Amino acid sequence: MKKKKENSNASGLKIIPLGGLEQIGMNITAFQYEDSIIVVDCGLSFPADDMLGIDLVIPDVTYLKDNIDKVKGFVITHGHEDHIGALPYVLRDINVPIYATRLTMGIIENKLTEHNLMKKTKRKVVKFGQSINLGDFRVEFIKTNHSIVDAAALAIYSPAGIVVHTGDFKVDYTPVYGDAIDLQRFAEIGKKGVLALMCDSTNAERPGFTPSEKTVGKTFDTLFEEHKNTRIFVATFASNVDRVQQIINTAYKFGRKVAVEGRSMVNILDTAIKLECINIPENTLVDLDQMKNYPDEQQVIITTGSQGESMAALSRMANNMHRKITIGAGDTVIFSSNPIPGNEKSVTKIINELLRKGADVIFQDAHVSGHACQEEIKLIYTLIHPKYAVPVHGEYKHLKAQAKIAESLGISKDNIFILSSGDVLEVSEEQAKVAGRVPVGAILVDGLGVGDVGNVVLRDRQHLAEDGIMIVVMSLDRASGELVAGPDIVSRGFVYVKESDELIEEARRTVDDALQACLDKGITDWGKLKTTTKDVLSDYVWKKTKRRPMILPIIMEV
Repeated sequence: MKKKKENSNASGLKIIPLGGLEQIGMNITAFQYEDSIIVVDCGLSFPADDMLGIDLVIPDVTYLKDNIDKVKGFVITHGHEDHIGALPYVLRDINVPIYATRLTMGIIENKLTEHNLMKKTKRKVVKFGQSINLGDFRVEFIKTNHSIVDAAALAIYSPAGIVVHTGDFKVDYTPVYGDAIDLQRFAEIGKKGVLALMCDSTNAERPGFTPSEKTVGKTFDTLFEEHKNTRIFVATFASNVDRVQQIINTAYKFGRKVAVEGRSMVNILDTAIKLECINIPENTLVDLDQMKNYPDEQQVIITTGSQGESMAALSRMANNMHRKITIGAGDTVIFSSNPIPGNEKSVTKIINELLRKGADVIFQDAHVSGHACQEEIKLIYTLIHPKYAVPVHGEYKHLKAQAKIAESLGISKDNIFILSSGDVLEVSEEQAKVAGRVPVGAILVDGLGVGDVGNVVLRDRQHLAEDGIMIVVMSLDRASGELVAGPDIVSRGFVYVKESDELIEEARRTVDDALQACLDKGITDWGKLKTTTKDVLSDYVWKKTKRRPMILPIIMEV
């Protein structure tokens, strides 16, 4: 009997991050014990600057597809896009039940409805303190605080030991809605002995504590007091229901009406109202169309677009593209968010645009982070007392910063693992080691196409964006192989044709000569003719302009 126990332990627990490490976003981690796999979160990330025309990036879940009969369910920590955004795409291949808390599930259901997946997907709403059994695992949901209501940490019980996954969290003793983080439960689980802690690293470089979300409420009171006679716009994250609650509270105090603009914000607010996660005083919320019935000093408009997204409501207002609202002198715009790394340029652009229009723009101190700073991370480590530390959620520098914190608390360097997405960490009471890799990567979503745009297409888009295109059209006689029409050259994004007639004409003659030389030698193979056209034209253009446009020869047979 004892022998069997050792074997089952030797098989160990595998922790397999399929995304979310070395980047902000696309969080998804698989936990495997023998024939059971559970998946924590399933997020998307937003495209980098060089991903031209891409809308979203979702994780590659080949590993889950290959082991579909073992996958027991998705367990979701909270309702942010970087934790739930990929669900509608991944569920098409991996249709397993979803477990989440109330508001998280409400937001997921909005997405499933949009993608016609509601009927096909099993869902279970879990309360804090409740556990669910999934194969060899038992998962307990623990109350935490974050910049969205109903965020949970997870205690994952397996035959190999307990793993605690914090999700995104901060320690907020005075949250706007609901209870403070359940530190008592963390301590109780710590007493049982925890194998590994997977802790949020986003703010691991920042010393001290993250201020309470409530402090933002006081800031709004001050700002509304200072701008009594202007119309007020507040830009924030759609999902930050607590922030919206505080803006509404302050607006109510100052006798102002509130309208909400931006599709994602309206959807989440509807869900929060339905689930009673937000408390709106009577007659405070009005439709945007009704706002014109009130003077400017009685209006507050909460909007999306705090990250400078070009199609979000605030950008459209700043660029005079919004159908109902224009921002101008006598308006105050409060940015209640910090730019996500990489978005600084777009945010600055919007701020400049608003200032040019004469608006008063406030972008300091009207925001607090939803992530734990160093002292809170230390607190969780001290309560949990894990044997192994596995920093998650962040770029490499954030993970490294958390590794340092863990070391300062006495966890041996050998027991701290900074993983890359795709690493398989095998953990047991005796030892932990990275044992192999699974396929991971980014699947690009462009419009309705999922994964049909890869590196080759992106490289072409980059090429087109940087150098333009030249199309060479010609017609060959099927019987004689003679050139009957062309070559004609059409270009886009290369040079302004009207001013470069000479260049284009000379290019045409160069191609014509080369083609005639081929045909005179009896070469009629299309592939050869196309290659000759490309080479000759490419050389000519490079000599004249030092540019390398994409060259597309088109041959028609008549």
